[in-house]
Amino acid sequence: MCNKPVLICFAAFFWMLTSCAANLKETQKQSASYRNLGEAYLAQGNVTAALKEFLNAEKIYADDPFLQNDLGLAYLAKNKPDTAMEYFQKAIQLKPDYAPAMNNLGTVYMNLKDYDKAISCFEAITNDLLYATPHYPLTNLGICYYHKQNYDRSESYFQKALKILPGFPIALKGLAKTHMAQGKLASAISFLEDAVKNAPQAADIWYDLGSAYLENRQPDKAIGAFQKVVALAPSSDLAREAEIKIRSIKKRDKAP
Repeated sequence: MCNKPVLICFAAFFWMLTSCAANLKETQKQSASYRNLGEAYLAQGNVTAALKEFLNAEKIYADDPFLQNDLGLAYLAKNKPDTAMEYFQKAIQLKPDYAPAMNNLGTVYMNLKDYDKAISCFEAITNDLLYATPHYPLTNLGICYYHKQNYDRSESYFQKALKILPGFPIALKGLAKTHMAQGKLASAISFLEDAVKNAPQAADIWYDLGSAYLENRQPDKAIGAFQKVVALAPSSDLAREAEIKIRSIKKRDKAP
């Protein structure tokens, strides 16, 4: 004979489980709608609006690693590296194989000049075959070793990044700075010229190219590169520095 109380209890328990699962799914969906809107704002450069949407999403459902990573990016854009670090760490706790969050955490350490911790983060993901953009952590490793003045190792990582994505401007810039630090001006200029071909809107690379031309006693080319900086990033600190360089070169040329 059927034990009706047991069947009723089981049915109630099953209903409770399915109800909880449905509620969780709806909660995640609501949170994701705020997150998606925040990501759209972040892509437009509206960091304040993005952060507002991300915080709304977190109030609804905080255990989303992608949201935690987005919050880290927003706080990093707000120049709050310590807060950004906490969110990237939360993202990794929720999803230990989340390579972009690990790369972002390494970037925070790199910006804080804690190069050893940054290297540890980047090395953890360089061999991740599922990571779609391994040239980023490889380039970041090159930058870390450049600042540690280990130029041979720095160059090797930049070259590895360029094998994955030929013409990658950030790696070319890093390679150029590494060669400049070793007094290899001709090759540094060549790398920077390739970099601006691939990233013609990158004012910082044009500035580095102008500085390299100037050091290589090519004032006309230096002025041209610095003028590009002013045109691309008017009113910026970099443009003001470029204008100072231009005036200095012209003044030097007029000197008897």
